[in-house]
Amino acid sequence: MNLLVVGATGTLGRQVVRRALDEGHQVRCLVRSPRKATFLKEWGAEIVQGDLCQPETLIPALQGITAVIDAATSRPTDNLTIKQVDWDGKVALIQAAAAAGIERFVFFSILNAQNYSHVPLMEIKRCTELFLAESGLKYTILRPCGFLQGLIGQYAIPILDGQAVWITGDSAPIAYMDTQDIAKFAVRALEVPETENQIFPVVGSRAWGAYEIVRLCERLSGRDAKIARMPLNLLRTIRRGLRFFQWGWNVADRLAFTEVLASGKPLDAPMDEVYKVFGLDESKTTTLEAYMQEYFSRIMKKLKEIDYEKNKGKKKSQKKTPFKSSK
Repeated sequence: MNLLVVGATGTLGRQVVRRALDEGHQVRCLVRSPRKATFLKEWGAEIVQGDLCQPETLIPALQGITAVIDAATSRPTDNLTIKQVDWDGKVALIQAAAAAGIERFVFFSILNAQNYSHVPLMEIKRCTELFLAESGLKYTILRPCGFLQGLIGQYAIPILDGQAVWITGDSAPIAYMDTQDIAKFAVRALEVPETENQIFPVVGSRAWGAYEIVRLCERLSGRDAKIARMPLNLLRTIRRGLRFFQWGWNVADRLAFTEVLASGKPLDAPMDEVYKVFGLDESKTTTLEAYMQEYFSRIMKKLKEIDYEKNKGKKKSQKKTPFKSSK
């Protein structure tokens, strides 16, 4: 299958590309900066320069394409807003795909987006789902709720560095999933007719609360965590302040997502039927425990090697010679 992956350089998108290539698909990647996508070309993917916010670049990117997997989203550091990328850009992509006669369209939404109309990204995801369903395209919508990869920077690294782990509000338990496993569902959807015009949750084996993750990291690292609580009202005040500046709009909209995380309502869903439909083996899905265990095993081994080299260097410098240097 000739496949176009949008958002291919992102945390999830690159795993979709890798999985699709491994499954034997011909993969084309729409990227804004070819220079930052050289690794995708090295893997065997075709690179085309384009931008969701420049609809004229989408038409040539879709030529000869059978299916689209859309893993793109705006980033907090982008100059573009969530509305420009995740709404205007997605509408343009869906319209271009429909005009090009694309046979399948896989879209990544967010679990429970329909419950948070006051959160910009969630409301945009909900509206995009509806727009895609009415586009005439054969679609599959996947709803993840959190990536295991994000836990490294949020929990593991601060604990190893002796820095504070920030926790907001009641900290909703989240069923995180490895992006490699999410990518399996996305690519598999192209081959399973039962996934056409359907919406599926794609989440991990169970929901984890923030303090559970902290305790797991403490046990695996052998270090105590410093926990700092961020008052939700303070974040709301910061968000309102950022809205006064154009450069702060994107960050403010992202901060609004903390309303979801601080709600205390679990982000989780049953997956038994989903695994059956996709024909995937649940036992092969990476658990949070296994993911963190593998990370800390590698990092602790590396830290020991660094300490060993430092100590060896100190011992060498401490050795004294019986001879005095002559002038």
